[in-house]
Amino acid sequence: MIICRALLAITIVGLTIPYAGAQFGGMPGMPGSPGAGGGFGAPRAAPPAKCQALLAIRDELQNHGAAIEAANKKKANVKVACRLFRTYIATEGKMLRMLEADGASCGVPAQIAQQVKGSHAKAQQIGKQVCDAAARGPAQAGPTLSEALGTSPALPDTRSKKGAGTFETLTGNPFARP
Repeated sequence: MIICRALLAITIVGLTIPYAGAQFGGMPGMPGSPGAGGGFGAPRAAPPAKCQALLAIRDELQNHGAAIEAANKKKANVKVACRLFRTYIATEGKMLRMLEADGASCGVPAQIAQQVKGSHAKAQQIGKQVCDAAARGPAQAGPTLSEALGTSPALPDTRSKKGAGTFETLTGNPFARP
C-alpha cells in the first residue's frame, strides 16, 4: 500500500514539472523573450547552448516522470520502481544544479528553482521509501491460524474404502453397481 501511495505521490510531483517548465518563456531566443529575433522575416536566434541543455534536461525529466507513472499503472515490481525513482532523482538533481548555475541567465525565475528543490526533496523521500521496500523483498505472509494456535490442520483419512458414497466420482461411475 505504501508503494502505491509513493508511486502516486511521485506521479503528482512529476506532473508539476511541466508547469515549472512552462515558465521558461524569458529564455533568450525563445518566443516572447526580449531580443527573440528580428522583425518580419528575420531568422530567430537560437537559445544559447546552456539554455538548450536546460530544456533538454527538463524534457528528460518529464520522460522519467512518465515512465514512473506508466509503471504505477502497470503495478510494476518494487525493484523496477526503485530503479525508475533513482533515475528520476538523479536527473532532477542534475536539473536543479543546472537551474542554480544557468537559470538566471536563461530567464528562469528564481521561484522555479525553489519549486524544483522542494520537488526534489519530496522525490528523494518517496524514492527512499520505495527502495527500502524493494530491499525488504516480497511481503512475508504471517502465520496461519493453525500455526498460531499450535495445532496442525486435520487431514482427511485416505484409508477409507473405495466408492465411499454416491457422489464419489474420482474412483469410477457412481451409478454402476458392483
